[in-house]
This record gives sequence, structure tokens and C-alpha cells, in this order.
Amino acid sequence: MTAPNLFLTYVTDAPRSTAFYSDLFDIEPTFTSPRYVAFDVAPGVLFAIWTGHNEQTTPQTPRTSEIGLMVPGGRDAIDEIYQQWIAKGVRVVEEPHDDVFGRTFMISDPDGNLIRVSPVD
Repeated sequence: MTAPNLFLTYVTDAPRSTAFYSDLFDIEPTFTSPRYVAFDVAPGVLFAIWTGHNEQTTPQTPRTSEIGLMVPGGRDAIDEIYQQWIAKGVRVVEEPHDDVFGRTFMISDPDGNLIRVSPVD
């Protein structure tokens, strides 16, 4: 069976984004190059950042997808992550609120890529 196993996010500054994601998710890269950095997030699954060759990808480029972090523990766990991330100085896009799938909030990385925290489905 074929399933996606690489989730690639475009960034403008690989070292800055590596530091951001390493700190945010408390993970270290498993592969680093000047323009591409990969993080193992599950067996055989990578989350990676890449500067690519796309000069049109800027922080002003509208983002139409999200990086998702689904967490167990319900409302309290989500609110706790929100408080931890606020202390790190993240940019909030949506404050915690209840939606059709449960408690959620959204931040962005330095390039405007969206990161949503929500409950485990």
C-alpha cells in the first residue's frame, strides 16, 4: 500500500525554521543541509522544511494548508500547549476555541505556515 510519508513545508530561512520547529515540537533534525532539514516524526515518516528554488514563496504568500498536531487529553491539554507556546513568543492566528472537532487553536511559523493544535480524532 502507498501512503504519504514526507510532509514538506517551504520556508525562506532553513536555520531559523530549524530552530523554530526544534523548539516548538521539542525534536531534533535527523538530516540537515543548508536548504533542507528533515525530522523523523514516526517510523518511516518525515516532516521536513525546504527553501526550494521558489523565489515566490515569501511570508506574504497565502497558506492554504496546515501542519497539524493532534493531542490526547482534551481541552486542558490543548490549553496547556497554548500557554507553553505563548511563552515561547509564537504568533497566534486563532486563540483557543471550540470547533466542530473539539478544542483548537492555530499559530504560524516565521514564514506564515499555519500550525493547528486539536484533539486526537
